[in-house]
Amino acid sequence: MPEYLSPGVYIEETSYRAKSIEGVATSTAGFVGHCRFGPVTGTPMLVTGYEDYQRYFGDDADLLLGNVPTRNHMANAVRMFFLNGGARLYISRIAVPPGGGDITTITSASTPLNTSVGNVFIRARYPGIAGNLQVQAQAVRSGNLRVKQGTGFTLSGAQLGDLVEVSNGTTVKNRLIAGASGTAGDPLTGDPSQIGAVSFDSAGHLKLTASTGDIDLSTVQFAQKLSLSLLVLPNGDGTTGTRSDQVQGLSTHPDSEMFIGTVLRTGNPAKVIEPPSDETNRIWLDVPDLSGVPSDRIGFATSLLRGLLTGSPFTLAGGQDGIAAGPADFTGGGTGHDATGLVALGDVDDIAIVAAPGSAALSDPDDRQGVRDALIAHCETLKYRFAVMAGEQSADATAIQQVRGMHDTSYGALYYPWLVVPATTGSRDTKTMQLSPEGAMIGIYARTDIERGVFKAPANETVTGALRFSRNVNKGEQDVLNPDGINCLRFFEGRGNLVWGARTMSSDLDWIYINVRRLMIYLEHSIDRGTQWAVFEPNNEQLWLKVRLTIESFLYDTWRSGALMGTKPEQAYFVRCDRTTMSQSDLDNGRLICLIGVAPTKPAEFVIFRIGQWTAEASLI
Repeated sequence: MPEYLSPGVYIEETSYRAKSIEGVATSTAGFVGHCRFGPVTGTPMLVTGYEDYQRYFGDDADLLLGNVPTRNHMANAVRMFFLNGGARLYISRIAVPPGGGDITTITSASTPLNTSVGNVFIRARYPGIAGNLQVQAQAVRSGNLRVKQGTGFTLSGAQLGDLVEVSNGTTVKNRLIAGASGTAGDPLTGDPSQIGAVSFDSAGHLKLTASTGDIDLSTVQFAQKLSLSLLVLPNGDGTTGTRSDQVQGLSTHPDSEMFIGTVLRTGNPAKVIEPPSDETNRIWLDVPDLSGVPSDRIGFATSLLRGLLTGSPFTLAGGQDGIAAGPADFTGGGTGHDATGLVALGDVDDIAIVAAPGSAALSDPDDRQGVRDALIAHCETLKYRFAVMAGEQSADATAIQQVRGMHDTSYGALYYPWLVVPATTGSRDTKTMQLSPEGAMIGIYARTDIERGVFKAPANETVTGALRFSRNVNKGEQDVLNPDGINCLRFFEGRGNLVWGARTMSSDLDWIYINVRRLMIYLEHSIDRGTQWAVFEPNNEQLWLKVRLTIESFLYDTWRSGALMGTKPEQAYFVRCDRTTMSQSDLDNGRLICLIGVAPTKPAEFVIFRIGQWTAEASLI
């Protein structure tokens, strides 16, 4: 209660409305599998387009898993996801070193670059053949920073940690510094007294200090900033695509905000503990610990700068894609920054649909079943997710029935057969290639959710990007497969390639439809999120009324959208939260129990028209 301690008028704000529940997103997806590049631990990366995926995880070129060329199922599934209407996707990458070794064993690196405090390496930020890059270093001199101030001279536009070269030359224009890469330009001075680092004196004024001591600006004519840039290029053997990047404005001095070891974060190549300045950087700098050499920081900075210029270009080698993942790799483990696989996807609350592209192509049938089991367990444990799965590429009607017979869950759906799509530039195929349908199907889920709602079955929808299906499923085959909960993809003359099934893998008749299960997930998750305010509130009639009104308001809006049956709200749902739902024991133990019932709309799977002859004298019975 507010306190009123002295006479006066007190104005208070209050609300006469029940708290509202905002529906959760149902179209956000999560994929786990092999990629050519990108992070392998920590929070999965959100991508909102195929180009976005390529920046973080590389292109769609084939992987080399265990020295066996393997289709890049993840990249192609992501492409099909966005092509079919997907909008938001989290990626959890898997990379498995041979023999269970450390991830660094499949991460590329340059030869060591010797500096005054030890060896420096340029390393690929993440494991994979795509990290076998070429890095070129070059530097430029700025215009003259030396300006007159009173009776002396100072630096204009310089910042702490900038490297500055002083001279008595005749030119002040921007000049490229020559390196070993063959790029023309003036050489970097070899005199240590001519390169200084910008710092502050005791009075807070800028000063320039070389390894031989402070530089008197009145004795020189020019002072030009040395700005380093790194150009990251493909290595020329066709394994790293055509992408090139450039990191500019770097300094080799540790005190600079643009210190190369800060911009290109130092740390474990498998993960970056601190947030990177640019998450798309493909390289990082392995720099020795500088804390023990404070007096030689300028010496380190100049030796590193010279080493980068004279050693350029650097070839990063040794990167591998690893070996094919198994069920345990897809499942993952760890926590926080160390989380991998499905465990990492579990930390992202927004994900509503999950898949493991490439798992249906695993060579061992037990591995394929193990990954499906892991997906199902992931969804059933977290409750608010749905899994999309497929059988192997060669499966016929009998084989796909055997796959279906291994599982019984309402939290997953099985699709058959595979898609035939145009071959991409990164594929070993020349004209067409076959892909498992998970990526396209989850894109269709997302498209249906966005355009219609989660209550609409993701069926009778066109599979965009598919030329045809790997097998032609006719009505007779589907008459056998559909009752088993196998969703068929079929071609219909004049209508195209369609999704012609909307069933889960459940034997429980209450949960055989995908849209019913996903609608309940949506309702449960939304109510869960939207009623957290009730925790630790006084458990009495006032709270029960607020909870009831909050949920009824949300279900009324859901009914109006067409998600629930009934011509009146009372036919569509009920909410009960009172003494009839809680005993005194429940109240004594701090439990608030609310009973909710809904009547979900089920799809018109069988549309039946009964037609008979009619005469004027006939009558209906």
